[in-house]
Amino acid sequence: MEIFSPLSNPSFRWLFFSQMVSLLGTGLTTVALALLAYDLNPGHAGAVLGSALAIKMVAYLGFAPVVGGYVSRLPRKTWLACLNAGRAVIVVLLPFVGEVWQLFVLIFLLNALAAGYTPVYQALLPDILPDEQAYTRALSLSRLAMEMEALFSPMLAAMLLLVASYDLLFALNALAFTLAVLSVWRATIPAASLSERSGGIWNHVSFGIRSYLRTPRLRAVLALNLALSAAGAMIIVNTVVYVRRELGLGAEQVPLVMAAAGAGSMVAALILPTLLERWSDRAVMLSGGWLFVVALLLGLTGPGYRELFPIWAMIGVATSLVLVPTGRVVRDSCNPADRNDYFSANFALTHGMWLVGYLLAGWLGSLVSMGLTFLVLGLVAMLATLLASRIWPANEASVLWHEHEAMDHQHPHVHDEHHQHEHEGWEGPEPHVHPHHHAPLHHSHPFVIDEHHVHWPRE
Repeated sequence: MEIFSPLSNPSFRWLFFSQMVSLLGTGLTTVALALLAYDLNPGHAGAVLGSALAIKMVAYLGFAPVVGGYVSRLPRKTWLACLNAGRAVIVVLLPFVGEVWQLFVLIFLLNALAAGYTPVYQALLPDILPDEQAYTRALSLSRLAMEMEALFSPMLAAMLLLVASYDLLFALNALAFTLAVLSVWRATIPAASLSERSGGIWNHVSFGIRSYLRTPRLRAVLALNLALSAAGAMIIVNTVVYVRRELGLGAEQVPLVMAAAGAGSMVAALILPTLLERWSDRAVMLSGGWLFVVALLLGLTGPGYRELFPIWAMIGVATSLVLVPTGRVVRDSCNPADRNDYFSANFALTHGMWLVGYLLAGWLGSLVSMGLTFLVLGLVAMLATLLASRIWPANEASVLWHEHEAMDHQHPHVHDEHHQHEHEGWEGPEPHVHPHHHAPLHHSHPFVIDEHHVHWPRE
């Protein structure tokens, strides 16, 4: 199948293998953590897991922007390999946890390393696969890998627990991260482009988020991720509540209906490369947003167990419609040198949307009826999708006319349409750093927020 064609690229093949084994190992650890939380505090295992989930989001929100601001100064291969090695060490320590606070510390560290790994991995894929079709297929493959992990990790964990304790699951995850280290070392990863960023620590750390939020199409992406989190949190948080409490069924019925969402997402990921050749990223992503709305409002019909399958599958399809094109939109919204910042901002901000979704789904599911929970989350998804359609122009132009005021500053640069100035001979080869002057300028080119373009042009 054409979707697997990016695997012909050796570097992507090794990186994809590292992603696959890491996902599988992490899936095993997710099961093991639930069992460990129960052993540490049998009476409040749910509260322990809920707190661990909140800590995970805090780590993502706090560390991803810092990584985006500074990782461009480091060799990316070494960075990714060391983070996988660090995660292997932390997972090895988990079986020795004896107190809840120790679990929380290790969970925070584990997810801080993940916040440093995932955005950098996402940002380097366009460098390895510059061809548009290959990159789109790679995004679909990554989504497919995530859904396969969600389907198969619990089954593999269940089989392993028949013959061993959950400590084995932690050990296998450590082995998976070790294999990921070896895979990353086998890949050829190009050096990151030199950033033109100037200023102090805060400017470096906040650049990605500030630039992301100043780009209309990326604000729309964030709104669609709010719609996604409203629907996705309904599945993750309230499937067990709906199946057990509302329908009165057994625990064994829960994973089957949750698998429907994964199946829907996998099917969509397989066909998206073809869809994206015909439809724009905006059209595909907005269709996903409206599909979330339809699925959640169908929950008002009081679906039985069999009716829940197509609703959850619909949410799975919509999830891929939103997530797969996101990488293309982020890539097209920044300069190559700023990709780490933008992908880190996307990672942090979209996980912030998930935190909102988890809180809404959890509290609503506990305090009001399940029908009202479907309604509120459906309205959230509707408002988020309406907002996205409004702030993302339907006929968006990439080349924009804009003004530059006169300014003097210094930063690493090459001589392009923004740098045409005289030299005294000591400045050295490009890219170089020296004080220079920018004359007033009115021109057009593919527009992104960067060191020289800090505000989106007004129409």
